[in-house]
Amino acid sequence: MSFIKDPSLAAQGKLNLEIAEKRMGALLELKKRFEKEKPFAGLTIGMALHVTKETGILVRTLTAGGAKVAITGCNPLSTQDDVAAALAEEENVLVWAYKGESKEDYYRFLTAVIETQPDITIDDGCDLVTEIHQKHPHLLKKLLGGCEETTTGIIRLQSMQRDNALKIPMIAVNDNKTKHLMDNYYGTGQSTFDGIIRSTNLLIAGKTVVVLGYGSCGKGVAMRAKGMGAQVIVTEVDNFAALQAVMDGNRVLRMSEAAKLGDLFITVTGNLHVIRWEHMEVMKDAAVLANSGHFDCELDLQALESKSRRKRRVRHYLDEYLMPSGRVLYVAGEGRLVNLASAEGHPSEVMSLSFLGQALACEYLVKNRGSLKAEVITLPPEIDDFISGLQLEAMELKIDQLTPEQKKYLASWQEGT
Repeated sequence: MSFIKDPSLAAQGKLNLEIAEKRMGALLELKKRFEKEKPFAGLTIGMALHVTKETGILVRTLTAGGAKVAITGCNPLSTQDDVAAALAEEENVLVWAYKGESKEDYYRFLTAVIETQPDITIDDGCDLVTEIHQKHPHLLKKLLGGCEETTTGIIRLQSMQRDNALKIPMIAVNDNKTKHLMDNYYGTGQSTFDGIIRSTNLLIAGKTVVVLGYGSCGKGVAMRAKGMGAQVIVTEVDNFAALQAVMDGNRVLRMSEAAKLGDLFITVTGNLHVIRWEHMEVMKDAAVLANSGHFDCELDLQALESKSRRKRRVRHYLDEYLMPSGRVLYVAGEGRLVNLASAEGHPSEVMSLSFLGQALACEYLVKNRGSLKAEVITLPPEIDDFISGLQLEAMELKIDQLTPEQKKYLASWQEGT
């Protein structure tokens, strides 16, 4: 039995799914093949993903391939209630999700998905797989494996592998070039500012934007900030990432210095408390804090809550904190993923690439059942290339092919200068 906020929203959800389909042509091509071949016949796929219109098209792709799908959210504020209502009406789909879930419901819904005894998992942040390993280990023997969507989840899985705690094969879909170099870079950059602007209506031009973390997501955020006329400061703990940031034309500072200069702070590190009270208390009046990392731990909100004089909700998912000095700070999206808490997440076109990776990773687990080790796995490069090719076809773009002479030259080593 599904659990959603409002079944009457289903009609609007179906319209949003229809719009998403128009922009996810590459994924729909794979859906056509799945409808014929039924690679998931008799299997249940358990999912903890952002319940958005784009995720809905992935769900439809998997059910077209014969799967039963049980889905819940992977973040309390990322569910689109109209989409959840629409999916709950579809055959072979169970949904437990609503925007604004309590912590208790969040874990109750994960348990509901686990109780369907999935054969394959799809995770965004690794909560589903962690729950199975810690609380339902009897299901591990049934699992063919799982797929992980995001950088934060891959970090957790790698930690599990180092600790010899990982008991099933896990495909790092995030490590596909068509994921982290597209979704993280182009998607996060655009959708982060979509969420911030919806919450604040802030003019980005002329502002100093501090980007904490210069991985694929941080690069995308910094690029968009510069494109809108901001001065960008990057903070980093990795030498090479900091070097890349300065070579890309950004200013690189320690956070203790950047905290005094920024008008807008955006965290994309996947780490804990990268903005702390010591930073907050020296920030400018009316500075805005936002997070685009997966979990809401990047801002030390507990310290801000306990030490500020007052908190009030002043706009759509925008909270104002009155500091002891009399200055105010604003936090967008409750410190959770601002692109999903305050907006709609990544555009459909880029999610088509990510979800092609998820769907093909599920098929890879089925085709290789019993032969994969309990470790973090990257999909073969030819699958990544296939995804890119499908997207080029969807965009009606054609590229050159190597001539026989060129293939021979690339395969040889004798010929030089």
